Order: sequence, then structure tokens, then C-alpha cells
Amino acid sequence: MRPPPEAFTSKELRIVERASTPCEVQRFLNSLPYSHDRTLRSFRGVVRDWTAHCLEAALAAAAILEQHGYEPLLLDLESRDQLDHVMFLYRRRGLWGTVARSRDPGLHGRRPVFRRLRDLVDSYADPYVDLEGRIVAWGVCNLEVLGSYDWRLSERNVKKVENHLIEMKHTRFRMAEARYRYWHERYITFKQRRPDARPVYYTNRRTWTPGYPRNT
Repeated sequence: MRPPPEAFTSKELRIVERASTPCEVQRFLNSLPYSHDRTLRSFRGVVRDWTAHCLEAALAAAAILEQHGYEPLLLDLESRDQLDHVMFLYRRRGLWGTVARSRDPGLHGRRPVFRRLRDLVDSYADPYVDLEGRIVAWGVCNLEVLGSYDWRLSERNVKKVENHLIEMKHTRFRMAEARYRYWHERYITFKQRRPDARPVYYTNRRTWTPGYPRNT
């Protein structure tokens, strides 16, 4: 159940009140240092520690935007290398978009311009390709299925969310081999020339949420 305003601390409530749209929440998440910790913080934990990785950012976005009438939906991209990517998923005027945080600019949020979820997932396929990464499946979770489990404001790690994402049903995603090889080879060449940089050379940047961080 969505918590009432009084359940939030004053700092949390200020963030909720200031970030009332997916784009504003994306800007808030972009301002946080990316977390490399093996944690699973709730929104409260993210605000407390002022850092987040992709799943923590997705949970923070869900907790914030739920207060503004959005469903608490998550989109999980399953990767061949077992490094999944999780985002907050929303729909506006019948079109799908995401709010997301990542070490890679190409895996941040998407503007609500996709009529089909399959097309939204496909927009992540090319940026997902690195040395080992490759999307192989995707799934959608409404966090309301967790019932009274406190994924929003818990002081502890909310591992039950991660376990549910792993166990839930996923839809297989197929990427053409020629397409994969092209982006894989391009990534290798890019990293050989610029080993400390993150690529932003993708053709679908117009669908990315504005203001994605170039340095993560």
C-alpha cells in the first residue's frame, strides 16, 4: 500500500514533492554517485547514503512516482553475462518510457515514445552490448504483488525484490547475430582507443531522457 506523506522523513518528502515527473526523477537520480556496493537499498536507504545502483534507483523512482499516481512498475532486462539491468517503467498517453540509472549513458532512461514494450526493450539492445553483455530476455513486475513487504522505506536490504525479479516470468529477446557482431566489434574498437570512456555513439539518442550523465 502506498505510504502516506507522514511516513517519509522531511528530506525524503522534499525530494518527493520536487520530483513529480519521470524526467524530474531522472535528474534527481543522475545527481547521485553510482553505487558499486553489493547492497539493495530502498528509497530511504538511497536518500540516507546518497548513492544508488540500477535496481536501487528503480526502487527510488517507484517510491517517488507512486506518490504522484504512477504504478510501481519495474522493467528487468536479463543479460547473457548475468548482469541484469532494472528500470522504473511508466506509461504516458499510451506510450512507454523508463527512468533508469547505470554506469553506461546508453542504459539510462527513455522518453515515453514507445507504443510497444518490445520496442522499448529493443532501444536498449545496442547500448547493452559490451565485451560480454547481451539482452536475452525481459520481464515486467508490478511491485504491488509483494503485498505488505516494505520495499519503499525499509532500513534494511530489500533482497526480496531482487529474488522476485529473478524468479518471475521473462519474455525471450532475440537480437540478430549480424547486429550483435557489429556493435560488439565497435565496442571493442572504441575501448581500445578510449579505455576509460563510455560510448554514446548510438543512433537512437533522440529517445534517451535528456540530461543523461556522460561520466558515471
